[in-house]
Amino acid sequence: MSLRGQLGVAESAGALVFGTPQETADGSVIVTAARVGWLRGTARPLGVFVVKDGQATWTPAVDAGRIALLGETIGLVAATLGLLAIVRRPPWPDLSR
Repeated sequence: MSLRGQLGVAESAGALVFGTPQETADGSVIVTAARVGWLRGTARPLGVFVVKDGQATWTPAVDAGRIALLGETIGLVAATLGLLAIVRRPPWPDLSR
């Protein structure tokens, strides 16, 4: 038995999943793409294919929440490192002598 079977994860976990093609009023065909998660079995959107006049284009999905969390984490780490640098060695000269 595979590790996925022991954990109760579907065999399709980690695979690409494509949605049903939808035709718009202007004749474009839109196909969504997602990746199935490993543990929870949920699908995370990757983007859409748009086919118009025989030309296919890829439009990626942007997770603004993940980008914001990354920015906040980087800011917190930078502030922590700056504080540690000041606490361990102040930038001003020692005037107590």
